[in-house]
Amino acid sequence: MFVTGTGTEVGKTVVAAVIARTLAAEGKRVAVFKPAVTGLDETGADGPKSAHMESFSAHRPDHVALRDAAKSVQRDDEVAPYRYGPPMSPHLAAGLADEEIDPGRLREGARAAADGADALVCEGVGGLLVPLAPDYLVRDFALDLGLPLVVAASPGLGTINHTLLTVEAARGAGLTVELIVLTPWPDSPNPIEASNRETIARLAAVRVETLPRLDLLDPRSWPALPPPPLPD
Repeated sequence: MFVTGTGTEVGKTVVAAVIARTLAAEGKRVAVFKPAVTGLDETGADGPKSAHMESFSAHRPDHVALRDAAKSVQRDDEVAPYRYGPPMSPHLAAGLADEEIDPGRLREGARAAADGADALVCEGVGGLLVPLAPDYLVRDFALDLGLPLVVAASPGLGTINHTLLTVEAARGAGLTVELIVLTPWPDSPNPIEASNRETIARLAAVRVETLPRLDLLDPRSWPALPPPPLPD
């Protein structure tokens, strides 16, 4: 499956990691993939800091967190073939490094990761319309892989518009949205948050799940998050 979000810092890595962990706990061989990781300079060797992800990504870069959650033994370059220091869009980070992200390398890398695995959990970068290369969007990559889409979104004010725009952008291009996950979901949702969940489910006509704020360094405490059904 392909995990995207309504923007940056909305919990994509949390959602992807929990799905990967759920599948691995079921005994499945899970591979993970992320086309590009940026922002590694923000913390030095220990990985990027993120206000939303808190201690999770304060200790580990996204690709390492995904690999750990999946109990995978993939190398860094097998999970994320492009990794950059500056916290910016991948196409700009690549340009500053005097290179350009190669869509063919991404497609080959994702398919190689999936080879021999029972499931592939691929996390995008930012939202669907973020450019990986000047003329190649995250949405294009998701289309090339042909995976069902999981959308991570925040639960609060403004999320209806952001989430429905993401769903519309996905469906308009031919992608199938199978699941929306609102996170971090509060223990006692206020009327806006509760209404947002119901409204998104009704208008998008898609399953909407929630994830609470997690102890992200203790995967054993995470709730299960059943993903869309795996293809036969």
